[in-house]
Amino acid sequence: MIRIGIVGCGRILAAHLRGYQVLREAGVADFRITALCARREEDAWSYVRRDEGPSQRPPVGSSPGDPLSVGDIYLSDFQDDMDVQVFTDYHEMIADGPLDAVNDFTTHALHHQVAEVALSNDKHLLTQKPLAVSVAAGRRMCELADARGLTLAVFENARNRADTRQLGWLFKSGICGDLQMMLLANIGNWWAPDRIVAETPWRHKLVEGGGITLDIGVHLFNHFRYVGGEVVTVTGHAKVMEPTRYTCDESGEICDSTDCDADDTVFASFTTDRGVIGDVAASWSGHGKPLLTGSGRGIVYYGSKGSVVGEQLVLDDGTSSGLANIYDEGETSEKRAAHFPLGLSDDFALNQHDWLEAIRHKREPETSGREGLRDLAAAFAVLESGRAGRTVEVDEVLSGELREHQRPIDERFGF
Repeated sequence: MIRIGIVGCGRILAAHLRGYQVLREAGVADFRITALCARREEDAWSYVRRDEGPSQRPPVGSSPGDPLSVGDIYLSDFQDDMDVQVFTDYHEMIADGPLDAVNDFTTHALHHQVAEVALSNDKHLLTQKPLAVSVAAGRRMCELADARGLTLAVFENARNRADTRQLGWLFKSGICGDLQMMLLANIGNWWAPDRIVAETPWRHKLVEGGGITLDIGVHLFNHFRYVGGEVVTVTGHAKVMEPTRYTCDESGEICDSTDCDADDTVFASFTTDRGVIGDVAASWSGHGKPLLTGSGRGIVYYGSKGSVVGEQLVLDDGTSSGLANIYDEGETSEKRAAHFPLGLSDDFALNQHDWLEAIRHKREPETSGREGLRDLAAAFAVLESGRAGRTVEVDEVLSGELREHQRPIDERFGF
């Protein structure tokens, strides 16, 4: 039995609990969530038992696919055979609680701090993306996990999405030829033009690991790396378009505001070791009409024999096919089962399942700490490029050779 303690009971917790619920429904029964930790005790109790305890904070996501739109999930919905302990100090929970492993769903700036305590107490760890508040902090996490022989994974559900698996297979199959270009523009769709993202002001503070480049960039680079190869060089610019952001109540009255020094807008170009070039423009700002490429579905892919826009593959000869259909027809049953074990399709459940399997079988999780570190370095390469005014190599950032943008963060936390 793997006993899991969760640190951080904010709104994202509901989506993670739903993932664990899906695992239990699929027959995975050898884990239990045994402890919850939150700064406010009532936040933890609000997730323990349906129809008991404090009310959960309402979801803040506005779209069906947004995990922040998930709510109304309780531990008692899928495990009622074990008491759950509640803590307000993660040091105490990790040292004294009944647990073998930790899930960290705290703010970016706490990830390396929770990891230090968890790994030093010989607990396996699954931490929310991004891996850490800086590359130096992430490197320390990986080194400590390696030294202690523990399983460290970053919760990167972009790897487990169906489209990621399908596109990875497609551009290895040769059906669409060699991947040449990837393009994404997403402006004015999220929290625009000046809303506080997810009602969490820390997301707009540089030294807290805020900004769209870290928040969204690690997801994107994990996906790009899987589909198009290791990111080698990055040229980027990031900027604060809205120096003050707001939260409004249901009547439209301002109920909170925050000053911003972390980027809300990023433009970046990159190359990979397979010769692919990519371009990203993303913003939490943007007034007027929003923009989203891919016929409103996101990233567009161009190969030497065709393109993928949304879920549609179109080849040079005019042939058109649904991406999911050709994956199901062309990928081996063994690979499909590896990508979607137990028939799972929920990307949260799939990432959790891989982490649990890594603990059981003493192997590296697919989205390991080292994988998360490369995603983090690629995202920070965008910010370092803007600071340096030149194209940078991701390895410069990964090694710590280039870290001017991160210097205030590292100085704050002693790296």
